[in-house]
Amino acid sequence: MVIGVPKESFPGERRVAIVPLVIPTLKNAGFEVVIESGAGVAAGYPDADYIAKGARIAPDRSSAFHTDLVLQILCHGSNDRTGKADLPLLRRGQVLIGFLRPLGSLETVQEIASTGVTAFSLELMPRTTIAQSMDVLSSMATLCGYHAVVLAAEVLPRMFPMLTTAAGTITPARVFVIGAGVAGLQAIATARRLGAVASAYDMRPAAKEQVQSLGGRFVELPIEAKDAEDARGYGRAQDESFYLRQRELLARVVAESDVVITAAVVPGRRPPVLVTAEMVATMAPGSVIVDLAAERGGNCALTRPGEIVVEHDVTIIGHFNLASSVPYHASQMYARNVAAFVMHVFKGGELELNMDDEITRETLVTRGGEVVNARVREFFGLPAAGAVKGP
Repeated sequence: MVIGVPKESFPGERRVAIVPLVIPTLKNAGFEVVIESGAGVAAGYPDADYIAKGARIAPDRSSAFHTDLVLQILCHGSNDRTGKADLPLLRRGQVLIGFLRPLGSLETVQEIASTGVTAFSLELMPRTTIAQSMDVLSSMATLCGYHAVVLAAEVLPRMFPMLTTAAGTITPARVFVIGAGVAGLQAIATARRLGAVASAYDMRPAAKEQVQSLGGRFVELPIEAKDAEDARGYGRAQDESFYLRQRELLARVVAESDVVITAAVVPGRRPPVLVTAEMVATMAPGSVIVDLAAERGGNCALTRPGEIVVEHDVTIIGHFNLASSVPYHASQMYARNVAAFVMHVFKGGELELNMDDEITRETLVTRGGEVVNARVREFFGLPAAGAVKGP
């Protein structure tokens, strides 16, 4: 079984799906790894490091795709810029693993299916104990939460920690995180390490203990979300009346904060607007907002995806794909997760489609020219698919 690892083609993407560290593990399991020349250079992994661990270097992109199994980070779907160019390189019976954004566009998912490839989407990984070692989404969210605080600290015209000096006492910065998922929790931890006073809000009651365990203050609002959390641990979308009341109650906390980091994303839906233009206008000059939901439209009404803007003397950072800004460790974490997933779905060098296994069932998106994932089909209003047979 030959694994192909092409160079990521999304503009500015610096990560690579496999790092030299995991190649011996894959080889011991019977896999051969072929990586496109230069695929790991931007992440800090030169070709020589791959060769030293037993990988082969493919001279071009098509050679990396001419394999049994293709591992990418941003596949067509999650890569809306250049991903479509890879479709002719995929073939029936081949296996594709990566981020596909399966709840983004039905047309895109059907384009992937039409190639005949057996595609697994890592965004759909269940949040269970056995799947933790394969949870790429959480790994990347951890890095995004970390880097959001680093970006804010660089832009904020004041220091994060409290200092007592001969010139007097410098008060700590106040960081407010909206959305205490994986990214939000890491943002709290990073802000605390830098010496800031951190607080957070999440509509899921279970988040309170997690925020407090990191030394953050949990902001409680006199409003209760209906079915706040789904079975996978993600927040559920609420109606507009809830968000209206939520914004009213959050306004005071936002106004008192030096940094606001928003990380409220509902899978497959546009992120809710949690910070209005009026709320931004109440913040002190020089304050910073980092919108981690920018790629999908943003939690702040004034966010411009991919840009940094200044409105009402407040800097609003709408960068996305933040994990790519720390490509060395992002690639390392991704590679470990995806290698664990490969070992899970391949037994004895053969793909094992055990549909009684939750991990396999939830992540398998396309097979034999069809969209077979029940969640994806339901999301787009497609009729239930027939049973998926083995390889």
